[in-house]
Amino acid sequence: MFVPCGESVPDLTGFTLLMPAVSVGNVGQLAMDLIISTLDMSKIGYFYTDCLVPMVGNNPYATAEENSTELSINAEVYSLPSRKLVALQLRSIFIKYKARPFCEKLLSWVKSSHCSRVIVLSSSHSSHCNDLQLRSTPFRYLLTPSMQKGVLNKIKSLNWEEMEKSPCIPQMNDSELCIRIPGGGITKALYDESCSKEIQMAILLKFVSEGDNIPDALGLVGYLNEWLQIIKPCSEDPTASALPWKLPSSWRLLFGSGLPPALF
Repeated sequence: MFVPCGESVPDLTGFTLLMPAVSVGNVGQLAMDLIISTLDMSKIGYFYTDCLVPMVGNNPYATAEENSTELSINAEVYSLPSRKLVALQLRSIFIKYKARPFCEKLLSWVKSSHCSRVIVLSSSHSSHCNDLQLRSTPFRYLLTPSMQKGVLNKIKSLNWEEMEKSPCIPQMNDSELCIRIPGGGITKALYDESCSKEIQMAILLKFVSEGDNIPDALGLVGYLNEWLQIIKPCSEDPTASALPWKLPSSWRLLFGSGLPPALF
């Protein structure tokens, strides 16, 4: 499944894998763009898989004309050895009935690569929130049992709110309670598979609606940064505004190239 860029397979023992779920508003993928661009992570390989719709495009993180013509595909892996971080970016949707096989193959690769833990950035439909969720923070977290042992105290110190259980059948109030993530794509499948395989996984998500989801992505990476401290504020001033996330060059065309002047 994983194909390295170089001749040898990189050693990812003890690394934290960051990855998105292809979910509502593409918030997880936009958040991963911010992380990869800000940390200037190096591409170390890609996933050769028949589970995703094929696609190819120019380098989304181009910084100069020299590297703008490099090609990118639907599932690429980036690394920052100095921080023991590895990032998987997904750029296309899943082929029908292929999402669960992808989750199984991905987590098998995580185990064989000896990554220490997985953090999934995701989103869920805000229109499905209950009254309590609407009145509280739009961010939620979810930990697999094996992940709770090592990080639960840290998470609790941040005063984060855990994803609530809700009726498995929404129309029935007396239905059994379970974790539901409407619009979350493979998020729930990854969580269930990680629980059964005893993989350390944390899911961080935001309740969102479709539209301009750049603010949601900035909020989600800020939420992640509270925990991992990927980047630190440029100033010691506690009133300083946003953290210096670097927007990738590809975001200039996120909503197309604008209206042609000839229309007016």
